[in-house]
Amino acid sequence: PIMSNPENVFQLGPNAYGKPATALNILRETVMGRELFDHAFKTYSHRWKFKHPTPEDFFRTMEDASAVDLDWYWRGWFYTTDYVDMAVKDIKKYYVSDQPNKKMKAYLAERGIPESNLPPMVYLEEYDDAGMVSPELKNNLPSETSKTLKEFMMDNMTAAERAAIKEPKYFYEVTYNSPGGLPMPLIVEYTYADGSVKNVTYPPEIWRKNSKEVSMVISSTSELKGIQIDPKMETADIDTTNNSWPKKEQESDFDKMKEGIKGE
Repeated sequence: PIMSNPENVFQLGPNAYGKPATALNILRETVMGRELFDHAFKTYSHRWKFKHPTPEDFFRTMEDASAVDLDWYWRGWFYTTDYVDMAVKDIKKYYVSDQPNKKMKAYLAERGIPESNLPPMVYLEEYDDAGMVSPELKNNLPSETSKTLKEFMMDNMTAAERAAIKEPKYFYEVTYNSPGGLPMPLIVEYTYADGSVKNVTYPPEIWRKNSKEVSMVISSTSELKGIQIDPKMETADIDTTNNSWPKKEQESDFDKMKEGIKGE
């Protein structure tokens, strides 16, 4: 860790300069933002001028001046050897149905509840599940598939309001994991079949309940074609081979060297 006794460190250079500089740069550019970081750092400089601050004084002042909880950041970057490595673990596609799905059927059977006792509800069924309850509905819009949803829209919305709705047809559950163990903002670029691209930044708080894995449900009017984590390489992710879906082929350093020799 950065916060180690110098007598226990073999090479002080990376620990004293390289890693702290990287941590502070990411904190300014990605986590806090330039304006807030600069304000907090200016406050730290004024508060501790002509004094002898410790690293802990810096940590406390940055949090106090910015009103941002950064305990997770100091702990990860300065007190542990965890590293940044976030990955796309799994993706599932769903469609809307008004019929109880397999999970609900299993729940009812376990508790001895007849299906007829269920109130009108909307369910999500896995698109590629061979045992799906109503496969003939998977290419329809939710309002066409679910009688409950259609009745709600007819009763509570005008024709103009219904026409203005961009009704999502595609639903996905994307699971991300963090093999490196260091929580960071999750920056994701979604690419769709119609050519549109959507960039989303999930805050680091998403890792609070489970620091190893998190799932996000997204909906869209166009089919999802690609996912890319940290497209601008802002978080110092050490392994980019697991950052995309579908997985991209990575050229090894040896292959790059061979290509360079051929070019000469």
